[in-house]
Amino acid sequence: MTETSTRPVLQRVIFPEHGDPQALPLYLDPEVWTFEPNLEDESMRLAKARGFTPEDSAKHPLRLTNTSGLAWLEGRRSLRLPPTRTVSLASYFNAFPASYWSAWTGLRSVTLRVSTSGTGRVIVFRSNARGIIQRIDGVEVSGEQTNEFDLSLDAYLDGGWLWFDLIAGEDELLLTQADWLAPEGAEPRVQGTATVSITTLNRGDYCTRLLREIGEDDDARAVLDRVLVVDQGSEKIRENPAFPEAERALDGRLRLIEQKNIGGSGGFSRGMHETVEAGESDYIILLDDDVEIEPESLRRAVTFANYCRTPTIVGGHMLDMYDKAKLHAFAEGIKWSPFMWGPFTPGRHDFSDSNLRQTTWLHRRYDVDYNGWWMSLIPVETLREIGLSLPVFIKWDDAEYALRAREHGYPTVSLPGAAVWHVSWVDKDDSHDWQAFFHARNRLVAALLHSPVKRGGRLWRANLAYDIKNLLTMDYYTVAMRHAAIKNVLEGPGQLHSDMVDRLPRIRALGKDFTESSSFVKASEIPHFRAREIPSVTSGRIETGPHGVGLAFWLGVRALKHAFTKPDDAAREKPQGHLPFQDARWFEVPLHDSVLISNAEGSGAKWHLRNPRLFRSMLIDSVRLNLRYRSKWPALRAQYRKALPDITSSREWVKAFGSEK
Repeated sequence: MTETSTRPVLQRVIFPEHGDPQALPLYLDPEVWTFEPNLEDESMRLAKARGFTPEDSAKHPLRLTNTSGLAWLEGRRSLRLPPTRTVSLASYFNAFPASYWSAWTGLRSVTLRVSTSGTGRVIVFRSNARGIIQRIDGVEVSGEQTNEFDLSLDAYLDGGWLWFDLIAGEDELLLTQADWLAPEGAEPRVQGTATVSITTLNRGDYCTRLLREIGEDDDARAVLDRVLVVDQGSEKIRENPAFPEAERALDGRLRLIEQKNIGGSGGFSRGMHETVEAGESDYIILLDDDVEIEPESLRRAVTFANYCRTPTIVGGHMLDMYDKAKLHAFAEGIKWSPFMWGPFTPGRHDFSDSNLRQTTWLHRRYDVDYNGWWMSLIPVETLREIGLSLPVFIKWDDAEYALRAREHGYPTVSLPGAAVWHVSWVDKDDSHDWQAFFHARNRLVAALLHSPVKRGGRLWRANLAYDIKNLLTMDYYTVAMRHAAIKNVLEGPGQLHSDMVDRLPRIRALGKDFTESSSFVKASEIPHFRAREIPSVTSGRIETGPHGVGLAFWLGVRALKHAFTKPDDAAREKPQGHLPFQDARWFEVPLHDSVLISNAEGSGAKWHLRNPRLFRSMLIDSVRLNLRYRSKWPALRAQYRKALPDITSSREWVKAFGSEK
């Protein structure tokens, strides 16, 4: 413990300005917890069936109290703790992610500064990568007092956090302010500032609220040179009633650009290009337009990037906008042989059920391959060296960019404590709508550019398996889009820019020939069918479908039926049943000739009708097309890699932007 001093602030201890009770577990932990053995409940059995069991599955946290701490908040930086109460700052936004600072920056220590008023104790804790907690310092306080704790960062190679608890004495204890500071004499690599770039499409209410959130936080605004809004919609944000207030909040930093809709990559590339051309910022921070942000996240991302030993992409995590204590995406990467993105950590973790101290896996440090562009800081020198986004619509642009950057020596870090709230994927299934084309096409392009596995590894088999699954579930439109995606890739990289302009209407037009695309039934119009047993509910059994040797036999029988037997005549007239979204599994749907399947959000259903002729022809095409790009892989890979610097250059992107209004 040392006397007070003036040092650069790495991370502020902050609280929600308006005290949203749903988000409060992200900021403080006022609860008393214990642990009890984990029962073999339905969710655990399902996790095991899927091959995943959390490290701490042998026990789960049990809350012994029910205290929100909402009434304790005293504005943005302070809280007032009642007599004899305890609160822990071991929370997502207020604990210090020591392992990330130790791994990626040159700092060997950090200083915690805590200013208090009243009587009580300040106790400092640390954890290691296994989630083991140790007390490392503490002090009794009385009256108005500021204490500093110098804390080493030498023992955090694999993981670990730092935080402090407050314990009030017989009188209340006021936390006036707390900060995590750089050690004396530790200078950042650069004193960089950033431009925020937001791409928006007909989301004026969301976007203007986001702009106000950024502009109304003085500390966040201080690290920003400019906020660019690239408006690609037909409903102009400048016409939104809240736009003038958002503009005032940003105090002259806002610049609005209007251009045609060329997808998220087109909007973000415009922001990248304008930031490079302006020459006033060291970083660009990409943000989605439909997010809410903790403004401190912007300041933390810039500060962390300044202290990184080398120029680094710094990503923020994704929290659920409509269930705010849930962490949707923490660390993501690529499974290389099938070349598929996805989370490397458990999904949708609920901090209200298990906060940082209670969640073992959160204490490990995770390296990532990419970070979603819901929030991502990119050094401007990276833009200058490797170019702008790949010209692909809506999918894989962020992952591809991070993979390309890493090949040029620019790593990506997903930084704990920097995050946005985004509409999560729980009510979406974009693998079956028009986006299926872009999922398949962009994944294949990214694999040609970056897969380290010979001929793409198991990608062709994964694609073929996915086609067969969709054929068996009578989702012929999705298969047609995936076939169109492969054909598009085989045309070569030269058409990617022009393809952004008219591909979407062409894909949607393709759907008119498929029943499951055009026959949408509203929830109120779905007929009633006979009751059916749901095993996981009535008996506790989790059905995972055939596997092993039985899977091959099952596939053979089902494929023969779907290819060569005529559907029941009555099935052509009306559906035989209705399957809720969660029950429309790959091994359940093929048992029907005609069935309604609910969409993910539950607003209606689509009619899937078996068609033997389509099944036969599309299955042959699936085998042929997947083998074709696999056989041509070396030549296609060379072609795409050679074209990459040109198609991602500002020169080519400027042609796509069109004229600014």
